[in-house]
Amino acid sequence: MSAGRADAVFVEAPARLHLGVLDLRGDLGRRFGGLGAAIPEPSLLLEAVPAAGVEADGPDAERAAEFARRFLEYHGRPGGVRLRVHRAIPAHAGLGSGTQLGLAVGRALAELYDLPRDPAALARAVNRGRRSGVGTWVFAQGGFVLEGGRREGAEGIAPLLARYPLPPAWRYVVAIPAAPRGPSGDAEAEAFRRLPPPPAREVERVAHLVLMRLLPGIVEGDLAAFGAALSEIQEITGRWFAASQGGVFAPGATAGLIEALRRAGAPGVGQSSWGPTAYAVAAGDGAAGRLAEAVRERMKMQGGGGGAGGTVHTGGFANRGARLWRAATNVLAD
Repeated sequence: MSAGRADAVFVEAPARLHLGVLDLRGDLGRRFGGLGAAIPEPSLLLEAVPAAGVEADGPDAERAAEFARRFLEYHGRPGGVRLRVHRAIPAHAGLGSGTQLGLAVGRALAELYDLPRDPAALARAVNRGRRSGVGTWVFAQGGFVLEGGRREGAEGIAPLLARYPLPPAWRYVVAIPAAPRGPSGDAEAEAFRRLPPPPAREVERVAHLVLMRLLPGIVEGDLAAFGAALSEIQEITGRWFAASQGGVFAPGATAGLIEALRRAGAPGVGQSSWGPTAYAVAAGDGAAGRLAEAVRERMKMQGGGGGAGGTVHTGGFANRGARLWRAATNVLAD
């Protein structure tokens, strides 16, 4: 290898759409549980080379460096890493940016220092997956994932119950408005602590929808069934979070975008995590394009007509998780 070049590890990870939560009551010994899907855009691209200490640059560099320090300390490993975040998932927008970044940093370091690489080990080392395992399983496998919630006092991440590739003809439309971000960290933990337990019948209804409509919709490629189940799950679970977020969906831009997607004929709609990201599913490129145009028009209205109301992404779902490769680089060479 020529002078000034180094062998770097690259990790690319999809964003995570959170499609719903199963149970905030915990009557059966487990709380939370959730379902989600991987999307290829927006995405994360991280580069790493060994170093004496920890350094990072690019978007979300400070968070990336903190994850690296945490990972190395967890394993009692001397040494460090130089990181460059070439592309970041928008932070605190409901797309799993923290988990995807933490796991990507952990995966790169595991590769560089020959440390455990399985998803649960990575999540523990960077202190992710304490509540939801959706992001971890999306990182690991992509596609649609269903996880079974946390047992009280359990240390591991929530178990993966089902994973399916989403039909290649299905499309997602994701709208990220220029709106206040949802809670994270301590604020999110406090928001969960204050949520009232939902009615048992509603928890049962969500489980019934997942098992008897949403999952069969994926397996049979029935977008109408999948979308109808998704929209109903979102309405029910949105009510569970209304006391904290101010409505079934985050008021203002997010609620307006979801309504615009509904009116434009989306088979299924929702809000990812605390928002402000809104999303829809569509039957193909033409339908997705029409939905994308509807939300762009709505964003222009919300942005005062200047077109600065947010960003829209559309495409096919990511049916694989994060990918890693090695390549020569000039960027991070000494």
